[in-house]
Amino acid sequence: MRSIAVLTSGGDAPGMNAAIRAVTRTGIGAGLDVFGVRNGYAGLIAGDTHFLSRRDVGGILHTGGTFLGSARCDAFRTREGREQAIERLRARGIEALVVIGGNGSQTGASELDEMGFPVVGVASTIDNDLEGSDITIGVDSAINVALEAIDRLRTTAASHGRVSMVETMGRKCGYVALVAGISGGAEVVVIPEQELAPEEVARQLRAAFDRGKNHAMAVVAEGAKNNARSLERYFSEHPDALGVEMRVTILGHVQRGSDPTAADRILATRLGEGAVRALLRGESGVVVGLRGNKVVTTPLTEIAGKQKPIDLLLFELARVMAR
Repeated sequence: MRSIAVLTSGGDAPGMNAAIRAVTRTGIGAGLDVFGVRNGYAGLIAGDTHFLSRRDVGGILHTGGTFLGSARCDAFRTREGREQAIERLRARGIEALVVIGGNGSQTGASELDEMGFPVVGVASTIDNDLEGSDITIGVDSAINVALEAIDRLRTTAASHGRVSMVETMGRKCGYVALVAGISGGAEVVVIPEQELAPEEVARQLRAAFDRGKNHAMAVVAEGAKNNARSLERYFSEHPDALGVEMRVTILGHVQRGSDPTAADRILATRLGEGAVRALLRGESGVVVGLRGNKVVTTPLTEIAGKQKPIDLLLFELARVMAR
């Protein structure tokens, strides 16, 4: 193998740049030419591929986002689009591809592998819903952004004797909300995997005041049926359900835009290096992740289109700690 390319796809996650840096410098150290693909699979089809040197990836370890960019690409969903992408890669003499991203990105990687082009994925998504890795790039950073917001909002909620409700990102997976809720001391956590009716949310929040507290905190995942907007509407229509004032904060994409934590920088560096080592060993059609603090590979066929289940023991822990 003489040359590889790397791209980032799907939602950006703090630590993606660190992973690009690790892929590039590990590849160059192994005697490979390394190319960066701009704007994900769209750039792959367009042939927007550029040579990367060690210096090109200097100064990005600590930065959030992805300097290669990311974009949606409907054309890549078609076989014709994927064939064009492979043609573009081969025309540049590129022999293998590293795909840094989450579920949708790794599904695309799996499809390229099935068409005969060597691909290795790197587990990166703030939702932590990708099989093959205990933790994915960006999760720790996203949780810490949410936790900082929870801590600050609790301070002002205590000053005014009110309920504060925080909504975190997580369309189908409530991991960020759950862990941030536990570490932030939330009285109630609402996630897609363990839905709570508005009446139950109200009961748990009122219970905090019954225990003598003068404020309460709820953390809600955006993908929950009863998300923050839904609950805000319910409590607006039923003002006596809580009996106290409530304020809602929706964090949204602020969680994606942070600089990566030390944990994410280390994780991204290990997984990026692991992806190149896997290719050099002749592996393809796998995703590189972390299991039991060891860098491992898992076949993409076992990952694509699947969502990693959340550990509901954490949900029970959140309930116990809130009492």
